[in-house]
Amino acid sequence: MRNGAITGCAHGTAQQAALRAVTRIARAGSLFQSEDTDITMQELDPATLEALRHVSTATLTTQLFKRGLRNTFMQGVAPLAGHSGPNLVGPAFTLRNIPSREDIDVLELFANPEYAQRKCVETIPAGHVLVQDCRGERNSASFGSILTQRLHVRGVAGMVSDGPVRDSTTIAALGLPVFCAGASAPPNLIRHHAVDINVPIGCGGVAVFPGDVIVGDADGVVVIPREMAAEVAQAAAEQEQLEAFLTERIREGAALPGTYPPNDVTKAAYELWKKQRKD
Repeated sequence: MRNGAITGCAHGTAQQAALRAVTRIARAGSLFQSEDTDITMQELDPATLEALRHVSTATLTTQLFKRGLRNTFMQGVAPLAGHSGPNLVGPAFTLRNIPSREDIDVLELFANPEYAQRKCVETIPAGHVLVQDCRGERNSASFGSILTQRLHVRGVAGMVSDGPVRDSTTIAALGLPVFCAGASAPPNLIRHHAVDINVPIGCGGVAVFPGDVIVGDADGVVVIPREMAAEVAQAAAEQEQLEAFLTERIREGAALPGTYPPNDVTKAAYELWKKQRKD
């Protein structure tokens, strides 16, 4: 009894120390970068947003490649519940995780509203996409159903993580687009400690800066630098219209040379096809 009381007291002291340590870090500002969130508050142009909802990530990676960007598509990140309908689109609001440590990452940590994971859920603006850096760690969850439900209620566009989620069946039924590395039941504190909000991160091997435009479809997730979004969206829409025409030609028996990529004759035929469709 006495030994149990001593053990319980020691455990409680350790938990209190952990919570005090996290609070000190939070007050120092390293858990919540409030001054860095302004860029994500800016809404995307409606025309750009609408175009990005209806072009594929395959097309977008091609357009980004044309502009010199080769590493824009996340690896190991896929839609949790399959994907159909319009794409997930929104500015990135980031959360960085580092490996957990046993003296800090105890369940009581979740009661601290300044803990970065909790703070993130309560501060991400509506219409944005939460993007988590989990270092590709797949041995514990990055999120569960209650936090995901809270994101959904707050009007967040979706969540992207290069780690798994737990309660995957419940999350899949919420209707919130979630792209992740599958499912894993153990809680995130086993492997993760959330440390920063809205700072540059890596997710699925891709650099993600706050405010970058995230687009997710059945293939996965692409990251578009914010300043390129309008230009890339317009070019991607044009590319897909051209490819619809070229696909018709291939279906009708045209050979690849001169068709794909199109030569001048095919381009002229495409312009006529566009004009006829418009009329």
